Amino acid sequence: MNDPETFVILFTAALFAGFVDAIAGGGGLIALPALLAVGVPPQIALGTNKFQGTFGSITAAVYYWRKGIVDLRKARTGILFTFAGAAAGAWAVQQVSPEFLNTLIPLLLFCIAVYTIVTPALGRSDAPPKMGVTPFYALFGVLLGFYDGFFGPGVGSFWAIALMVMLGMEIQKATGYTKVMNFSSNIIAIVIFIAGGSVWFVHGFVMAAGQVVGAQFGARWAVKKGIAIIKPLYITVVLATVLKLLYNRFFV
Repeated sequence: MNDPETFVILFTAALFAGFVDAIAGGGGLIALPALLAVGVPPQIALGTNKFQGTFGSITAAVYYWRKGIVDLRKARTGILFTFAGAAAGAWAVQQVSPEFLNTLIPLLLFCIAVYTIVTPALGRSDAPPKMGVTPFYALFGVLLGFYDGFFGPGVGSFWAIALMVMLGMEIQKATGYTKVMNFSSNIIAIVIFIAGGSVWFVHGFVMAAGQVVGAQFGARWAVKKGIAIIKPLYITVVLATVLKLLYNRFFV
């Protein structure tokens, strides 16, 4: 697992994962299977995947911020509540089994995909918010931060749809803020995985390099193409996540 071919495979997988994740989320659907395919043990693969994916999240978030799409001052409340929620979720998952979510989450994600398809105007342009910014981030920061720390799959989709529906953000802006929140909730998970010895740093840094390159290209493309590329890829990733979770639930 330390031969050059393995590292080439992991770098390439992370590059594509970073590209997709920067646009629509779901990069773990590419990166995690790659780690498992080269023989990394499952628990180590989960930790290493979370470690390398964080480099892509911060790269994309910084790019969106530098382009003026994300205002970190407006996101401060969300960052704090997301971090707190993720810490609680990471603690809770060690106390109870997340098994009951394996059926619920695919259903919710499928509903999100359908809602996005049947509302073509969603995310096309900014709309009047349905909630105040502070109450929104307090509520969804805790809920989605907790979910990401507890379980995780599809959290980027939940963030994007919440930002578009409740704060009225257009899809490009929602994608940028989603990356900021993803990074915030990933931090606590990384600390826990590292403390548990579940990160292989050599493999993680090789993939991190791929993530940084892929995320740069993905964020640039998303900023340039906007809803024309983000929405179709977003729907595709959500449906792919649904299929992956159903497969894990019923066939693994």
